[in-house]
This record gives sequence, C-alpha cells and structure tokens, in this order.
Amino acid sequence: MNQPEPLTPAGTADATALNLLVVSQYFWPENFQINLIVRELVARGHRVTVLTGKPNYPAGRFYEGYGFFGQREESWEGARILRLPLIPRGSNSRFRLALNYLSFPAIAWLFGPRRLKGAQFDAIFVYAPSPLFVGLPALRLRRLFKAPMLYWLQDLWPESVQLAGGVRSPLLLGAIAKTVAAMYRGSARVLIQSRAFQADVEAAGIPPERIVYFPQTAAPHFRPLPTSNASQEAKLLPTGFKVMFAGNIGSAQAFDTVVEAAERLRDHPEIHWVIVGDGRRRPWLQEEVRRRGLEDRVHLPGRFPEEAMPRFFAQADALLVTLERRRIYSLTIPTKVQAYLASGRPIIAGLDGEGARVVEEAGAGLTAPASDSEALAEAVLKLYRLPEAERTEMGRRGRAYAECEFDKDRLVDKLVDTVRKTIEESKPLANRPH
Repeated sequence: MNQPEPLTPAGTADATALNLLVVSQYFWPENFQINLIVRELVARGHRVTVLTGKPNYPAGRFYEGYGFFGQREESWEGARILRLPLIPRGSNSRFRLALNYLSFPAIAWLFGPRRLKGAQFDAIFVYAPSPLFVGLPALRLRRLFKAPMLYWLQDLWPESVQLAGGVRSPLLLGAIAKTVAAMYRGSARVLIQSRAFQADVEAAGIPPERIVYFPQTAAPHFRPLPTSNASQEAKLLPTGFKVMFAGNIGSAQAFDTVVEAAERLRDHPEIHWVIVGDGRRRPWLQEEVRRRGLEDRVHLPGRFPEEAMPRFFAQADALLVTLERRRIYSLTIPTKVQAYLASGRPIIAGLDGEGARVVEEAGAGLTAPASDSEALAEAVLKLYRLPEAERTEMGRRGRAYAECEFDKDRLVDKLVDTVRKTIEESKPLANRPH
C-alpha cells in the first residue's frame, strides 16, 4: 500500500483541481457508492481526503486487520483515508445499531478537527446513508475550514430510523427531525438520490434551487459482463433458471417475501433462488430455508468482493431486488438497481414507487408490489416462461437506460460542476470574478 501524501497545507491548493474533504461513516473496503465517486474524482486529478470509520458493514464486526483502538491512516486509489474509531453494528441488536449510529458522528465531531489540523479544503462533501448524523461533524468542519458543505442524501429521517430502529417516542422523533433539518440548512447544496426526496427536503425549509437531483451510478465493471461459463463463481451455483439477489441481507430487503415466493414455486424445481451476500438477517434466512425444506431451491453461497459480482451476474437468468412495503422505501432507488441495469440482465423488482418506476420505464424486466409473495412468484414464473430472446432484449434495454440516465462520467461531470458553482457562490461578493 502506498504511503499517504501529506495533507494540503493552507494556501497551496491547485488553482484548477478541487481539494475535497469527504465525510462518510462508510468507505472502502465496505461496498458503498461513495467509493466509486472518490475513485473517479481522484482519477480526474482532484485531491480527496476521506474522513471515515473502521469498516464493519454489513456483518457488524470489524474487518480483518481493523479494531476499535487507534486512528488509522491509509491510501486507496490515490485518496487519503483517515479512519476514526466507532462501535461496530453487531448483529440483530437495536441497541448496538444505535451505538453505531451515534459513535462515529460523536467521535468525528471530537477528533476530526485534530486529525485534519493544518489542512485546507475547497468544499466538504458528505455521503449520507443512514445514519444521517454524519452531517453533524461536517457542520463543525465546515466552520473550521470556511468551506461550503454539500450533503448527498441517500435516506430520509426520521421516518427511516423510526422503521429500522423501532423508535416510537414523538419527542425523540421530533428532535431527530429538527437535527436533520439543521443539517440540510447548513448545507449549501442538498443532493438527492431520488427525485421523490424533493418534497421532504423542501418541507424541511430548503428552497428548490439548493436541491440537486444526483442519482447513484453503477461501477464500470458491470458492463459488459464476462461471457465465460467456466468461472470459479459458476461452480458455486446450481444449474437451471437462476434468480439472483446480490447485496445486504437485512430486514428492509423483505426476505420473508422472497422465501414465501420460493415456496410457492416449489413445484418448479428448475427455478433456483440465489442470495449472494451477507447481513444481519442471514442466520434467520438460513434457518427459514431449512425449516421450509427449501435447501434445494434457495442457495446462499456467501459474501464476495464487489469485483466478483459481474462474474456472478453473468450466471444469472434474472436479477432480483426487493424491499418491504413502506412509504420510505417507495421513495428510494436501491443502489443495486443501477448495477442490475448496467449489467444487461432482466430484472425482477418487488418494489413500490421510484425503484419500480425506473425498471418499468426502462422496459428492463417485470415488477411486483412490495411484500407481495404471490405477485413476486408470478413475475418470476412469467419471466421464466418468456422466450430467451425477449429476456435478452429486456437486458439490452436496461443497459441502454443506465447509459443514458446513470452514466458515471456524466454524473461525475455534474458533481464537479455543482461543487465548483457552490464554491463560487460561497465567496464574498467582493472576491467573485466580474
């Protein structure tokens, strides 16, 4: 691993390249969209420092080589990474999840300025899936560096924390809503991953001109997929018609619906459900598959690096994305939708709202209402019975849609332009070019 370069001292930033601080609880080797954005920014010549935590997602325990103690410094793809301690998520414990959500923002608030002492940044870019509190230390750093803050919103609180964390107290939910609104107001721009977020952000008091639609993209290695059937991944999978889910095995992904749909199709032994990934509900899923006697229908090969996913996708006949029936989930576009579209495989989407709209608009597959096992099973059976040429055409349309709507280069161009415009607007009027 290369030794990290020194932090840029005040007054030495390149006049053309951006010097950005990214604040994110999650970062490589965890698999999140921010990795792709940082790598692309660095490849374009911009300087990026990432203030992040110790990796533990999704399994809830620290990755090998990492632990709670110590502040670690690394370099990845040319970006400087400064890691702070946090309490790992654990498994199936709301208390541990709450500690995880609170520990990184608190530690970053206390120790972030010290880790970044002597640096100067043009702007601060916050990557904000849950927990949204990651914006709190960024607010302090914004004042310290006198740099505008851009907040890339991936989730909506307090609705999400009410659902995932089981929070019911009106007083606590109200306090969370006020905190989130304060983070929005402290941001020069709020970037939203779904157009459906717009109304909620405006309701928090943010004018439309400060809200920017900035969806997620797909890593370039998802297109085109490898064509060989002789990969190591192929040996891990069953023969037959493979419906593949890839990603976090959590409560939001509605695996009870998936298992029920698999049971409904028990009389079609050629249809197999392949769940690639890990997460807090994996033990439950394994036990449920065993309890229902579906071991020969539902397969859990495990968790693999993101770079292996194209080789898995190449073996799939359909790619599966599911979420529970909740208002908040209907407003989001799950990250895997972009990767699925780019891969050129037909999609089965057990979703409501924005995610389903994208799949339908692209003509890239079939949809079923969220949390509806009967409709999900019918969609899988319908896709299975379609001629292969029709399924291939669905995949082609999905890839074309992804290249138009979610192209990495276009989106990073938009991000850089937005950051530059935000920096310019943050300057005092006397210092702006005339």
